[in-house]
Amino acid sequence: MKKIATSIRRVGLIANPEKPDVVRLVHRAQRLVAAARRTAVFETNTAAMLGMPVKKACSMPELAANTDVILVFGGDGTMLKAAREIAGSATPVLGINAGHLGFLTAVSPNHLQAALHRLWEGRFQVEERALLEGVVCHGGDHSSLLALNDFVLSRGLTSRLIELEVRVNDVLLTRYRCDGFIASSPTGSTAYSLAAGGAIVSPDTEALTLTPICPHTLSIRPVVVNLASTVEVKLVSSRLLATVAADGQQQVELAVGDTVTIRRSARSVRMLQLEGSNFFSTLRLKLGWSGSNL
Repeated sequence: MKKIATSIRRVGLIANPEKPDVVRLVHRAQRLVAAARRTAVFETNTAAMLGMPVKKACSMPELAANTDVILVFGGDGTMLKAAREIAGSATPVLGINAGHLGFLTAVSPNHLQAALHRLWEGRFQVEERALLEGVVCHGGDHSSLLALNDFVLSRGLTSRLIELEVRVNDVLLTRYRCDGFIASSPTGSTAYSLAAGGAIVSPDTEALTLTPICPHTLSIRPVVVNLASTVEVKLVSSRLLATVAADGQQQVELAVGDTVTIRRSARSVRMLQLEGSNFFSTLRLKLGWSGSNL
């Protein structure tokens, strides 16, 4: 992480309208920004939610291009969508947790005023978070997906296991018979990969975690490879369909013989870490790690 102190004058606001009390929370942030003599700039859907003139609002990419920092109000899903929309931008984002667990939205609404105070004083660091790119080859057509957390291949409605052939840098790793397969970035290690038995990976680690979901063979375990690796996953099950999902939000169907090639994206997203906060303290808080007294 590189510590920076910069003059923040324009603050972008993005919110998930489906979260309870988010309108009240964004209005409070707007007042705090104005009180600090900064300018609040609203994303289009957020402005509509607040009943503001949409013509004065911006799309997410425009917001990133015209602000010094972006505040995202919602859960991790809101952060994941914003990260993909502003991928490659130098504007850092700070998540305000209006959801549940929230590894990416670390700031509690109760601490909003204190968090903004640290922001104005430059008491923060910026982390560069790697994004993953997945190229899907489906029936001769190619499509590209972007993910901050993970790519998940999973079986369709059938209860039968799917069979997947996985190659790393064009070398065969193995064939999995399983319910699915997760390729996770360091950021995504605390998401679906963790629930499936994968390791927790510090966000600054250059690692890509490959985690099978309910594999048929008990000896199969998650594998960690270098983040610069290229991972190709091929659906080899006969007469079975599957899907691939990017961050659980963008989904493409797969047929027999289709492949998904996953690698580190050339783009990244910048996430803001306030002074006094870090990945390990967030882990202890979110996972309820109390430790033991000896």
